[in-house]
Amino acid sequence: MSESDPQHDDEAPFLTANADETERLRIPPRDVILAIDIGGTKFAAGLVTVKGELIDRSRVEVERNVVPEAHYTSLAGMVTELMERARNQHHVRIRAVGVGAAGPVARNLETVSPVNIPAWRGFPLRARLQDTTRLRVYGDLDAKALALAEGWLGAAQGHQNFCALTVSTGVGGGVVLNGELLDGASGNAGHIGHVIVEPGGRRCGCGAQGCLEAEASGLAIESITGRPPTEPTYEIMQRTGHLVGVAAASVCNALDLSLVVVGGSVALGFAATFFHSAQVALDDHAKMPYSRGARITPSRLADSGPLIGAGAVGWRGLRRSRRSVGGEIQRPTAPTPSVSDA
Repeated sequence: MSESDPQHDDEAPFLTANADETERLRIPPRDVILAIDIGGTKFAAGLVTVKGELIDRSRVEVERNVVPEAHYTSLAGMVTELMERARNQHHVRIRAVGVGAAGPVARNLETVSPVNIPAWRGFPLRARLQDTTRLRVYGDLDAKALALAEGWLGAAQGHQNFCALTVSTGVGGGVVLNGELLDGASGNAGHIGHVIVEPGGRRCGCGAQGCLEAEASGLAIESITGRPPTEPTYEIMQRTGHLVGVAAASVCNALDLSLVVVGGSVALGFAATFFHSAQVALDDHAKMPYSRGARITPSRLADSGPLIGAGAVGWRGLRRSRRSVGGEIQRPTAPTPSVSDA
């Protein structure tokens, strides 16, 4: 299969959005995934169909310096309201919960420890969501979820090898090689926010110095400039793009990639200035014969990408659960699933 050939369900982690696939998996068209995005400054939730349609969405802001339970109370309230709208307004059935969470995370989302939410260190998000929703919960890193979304319906559709980056409150990444989303030993593969781009630079929340996240994230920009990233100077937009391009070149050189898709409020908000600077840096640093000519491009799914990605995580989990039991996907009779696939 060539790099540009369409993906097939059996060869890739993306759920093919067509009628044949829906019939083969016996998924009624009114079934949805309850998609949840755990970001550094907001929680979002939505309803995602098997075709990747986002039919409803909600969000709540994350308040800093509050106790862990206050964060979860806010999230659970939003989720409960969305479940009620799914039943009473949209008349759809929620099959499972899919979560994309800022990292690091424990495999299968047993715990989450988002760098930008200090109150959540080892927070048992999966178990809590199962208790709240009484549904299977499948989870992964938010940037890995975005990689699923972009490969399914976005700018990487038809590509077998690419990287997806989120540049927002923090910086994350997900890598697809030969049609498979990389997990790594702990499920945190692709965390490109912790590639060093400024040796001896600013201290990162992870403890290292000069990480991409410490230099180019929304929180870093606000700390450097004293202004929110929604009020950038031209120099900041250019510098942020340059640093992301440098990190992207390292990934392309190391993993033989030719496509980097970038989403997140900072990158998309900085728009053409960011992407031009990033492409120049990528061209300057990706000089191997196989990485020369690599492209960096904006997410095609814009601000819907994270929730569509969380939906993709949920659909993928259900598909793999079905395969493991050799039959139709069933809703669990207990909140703890026998198989999780993050």
